[in-house]
Amino acid sequence: MKKYIEEIGLFLTAIVWGMGFVGTKLSLDGGLTPLQLITIRFLIASIFINLIFYKRIKENISKEAIKCGAILGAFLFIAFVVQTIGLVYTTPSKNAFLTAVNVVIVPFIGFFIYRRKLDRIGVISSLLTLIGIGILSLEKDLSINIGDFLTIICAFGYALHIFFTGEFTKKHDPIVLTGVQFTVTFVLSLIVQILLGEGSLNANIKGYIGALYLGVFSTTLAFLVQTICQKRVDGIKTSIILSTEAVFGTLFSIILLHEVVTGRMIIGSMIIFTSIIMSETKLSFLKGKKLNLEPVNIEVIEE
Repeated sequence: MKKYIEEIGLFLTAIVWGMGFVGTKLSLDGGLTPLQLITIRFLIASIFINLIFYKRIKENISKEAIKCGAILGAFLFIAFVVQTIGLVYTTPSKNAFLTAVNVVIVPFIGFFIYRRKLDRIGVISSLLTLIGIGILSLEKDLSINIGDFLTIICAFGYALHIFFTGEFTKKHDPIVLTGVQFTVTFVLSLIVQILLGEGSLNANIKGYIGALYLGVFSTTLAFLVQTICQKRVDGIKTSIILSTEAVFGTLFSIILLHEVVTGRMIIGSMIIFTSIIMSETKLSFLKGKKLNLEPVNIEVIEE
């Protein structure tokens, strides 16, 4: 059992994150607005992270690290806002799978910003993702639900956050970046909340319990467990395990919220999940099979 303790830790992280979609839905149904929920969630997370790692943050913080952390916090704020608002108009399971699309988007950000080459598996997985999104989200008249649309925008926000996190952690302490970005996300949310006149809280106990779960478990605890466990687990295996967050999100939605799952939702979700696995593993687990993974040169026409 000890041999697989890190893998178990990552699975627990995915489960906690999956439960987070239900926690968000409960908080919104409990009377909290999306901005109030984000403010409370990141207030809790920023307090915990900055207190737990106070000494480490104090020793490693710098003006450049604050700048990078602020950029990450801005991306995180945008992603959480549109995701949380989107959940008002769509189901937790669809929200979970559409959010997970960020994994497929990340390589394209590297291509457009740094001209990093794309491989064939990455392109194929992206096409599969588009098909999955269509099956999962498009209505009979080919229109798209506003909640699903906002969640897709959220996926782009998370993709930018993930990409630049990878870039910034090459130069700065990840704990410092996390402490700064959590604090910035909280401050931005609080400012916008006040400007929109949402200063008074009128939620019931269910709303506060959901917010407390998100702040303590989905954000603070899940981050700590992920950081510790990833030190001993390779990137490919980590990405596969954590991508099951979408599956757990759907399962908890069915069990706890009694969400009705249709055939289209199952097919669309499975296609998206398959594309995520393809994008992250490049099908390297298919031993003995030679795959053509030559880079694809895509020309960008500049006007």
